[in-house]
Amino acid sequence: MNGKVLTLLISLATFFVTSMAFAAEGGSAAHDPYASMAAGLGIGIAAFGGALGQAKAAAAALEGIARNPAAANNLFVPMIIALALIESLVIYAFLVTFVKIQLN
Repeated sequence: MNGKVLTLLISLATFFVTSMAFAAEGGSAAHDPYASMAAGLGIGIAAFGGALGQAKAAAAALEGIARNPAAANNLFVPMIIALALIESLVIYAFLVTFVKIQLN
């Protein structure tokens, strides 16, 4: 199976599983039935975008190390910082989604 197709299927599965998990709770999501679907879609898109960003950062760092192995020490710390910032954006989107559900 092609990698892009597999990534799309995993993203869709994540969307439907998280929307069902949010819909199972009888809290404020009961007032707006589309809030849980929007939350699932938002988390899925954030996770997908974060995964693409991390893959691009890791591929660029590994390509730089492959071209110049002596630069491995100089590329490692900036790559880890970039990966942490990308992951923090995904966590931020996750928190914004939860806050949005609680306000509805």
